[in-house]
Amino acid sequence: MPLNHYVTLGRSGLKVSPFCLGAMTFGEEWGFGSDERVSTQIIDYYLGQGGNFIDTANLYNVGHSEKILGDYFSRAGMQRDRVVIATKFSASMHKGDPNSGGASRKSILAACDASLQRLKTDYIDLYWQHWEDAFSPYEETMHALDTLVRSGKVRYIGFSDTPAWKVAAAQLTAKFRGWAPLIALQIEYSLLERTVEGELMPMAEAMGLGVTPWSPLRSGTLSGKYSRQNRQPESKGRAQSIARNMNEHTYEVLDAVAAVAKRRNTTCARVALAWVLGRPGVAAPIIGARTLDQLKDNLAALDLTLNGEDILELDRITTPTLNFPAEFNKGTVAQSYAGLNVNGRPFGGSPR
Repeated sequence: MPLNHYVTLGRSGLKVSPFCLGAMTFGEEWGFGSDERVSTQIIDYYLGQGGNFIDTANLYNVGHSEKILGDYFSRAGMQRDRVVIATKFSASMHKGDPNSGGASRKSILAACDASLQRLKTDYIDLYWQHWEDAFSPYEETMHALDTLVRSGKVRYIGFSDTPAWKVAAAQLTAKFRGWAPLIALQIEYSLLERTVEGELMPMAEAMGLGVTPWSPLRSGTLSGKYSRQNRQPESKGRAQSIARNMNEHTYEVLDAVAAVAKRRNTTCARVALAWVLGRPGVAAPIIGARTLDQLKDNLAALDLTLNGEDILELDRITTPTLNFPAEFNKGTVAQSYAGLNVNGRPFGGSPR
């Protein structure tokens, strides 16, 4: 599958590549990532392969990621209109200012204007809430986002890392008030993070949201670089992320991924990415790359289709135990109370 095998994002007409280019690694302020020269090479290659979907945030490398993209597309001229640029609000960019971050009307409108300046563009194609704000009513957030859409500064909106109940409430509020709806959901999803299958993934499908998983390689843990014998992160900036993942379960998963990769004559990173790409409801996983070689290896996952044996082996060791109500709702107990047999067909009798 090539990068220009576009898919529509959620219940919208927006067409995006099956892999989104994550720009969190653009800039080196966080102790890892790529300088402007390498970042430009990565963008050049991604676009050259037919890619059209790039994701960043105001927070990434203290705004440098957005600035790198802005400088790039201001030089590229008309190429800007051919690319779907997504960025995020919620992070505070001004220490000590209580209104700098979050999801209030004041902070959203200010954050959007600041991102537009760094991106050197008149509009943002997809504007994400980076994470939930417990202090701002979701009605205020959705109304502010609708204002941005109506003004032309934003084309589409989405939520990232927000509880399922709040996403559903915000989506229904927008629907009934005639506001711009959410079209996408960005959540962490990988072989090492499958708890989203309990509520977030089913909710996204029901609400018409295209899912763009972040960290499909779990901060590089699933890339094939790490094992029981090699736990040393490539950079100091990644030390905490790698350390939190290294446990016996992770090693068992890494062994399983390596076994599939060996059987299919491919890399661990491609196996892990192909698994995420093939999950129901997933539109476009977000892949980050610190080097051009990493990007090339990751994109090769588009040509890998896991077979039934591969998926069963990976599922066997990674399927999470989903607590109530997910476990109950998917079981035969709930079906029997609903008057259904295990195949979903009505049957006689009343459960007691």
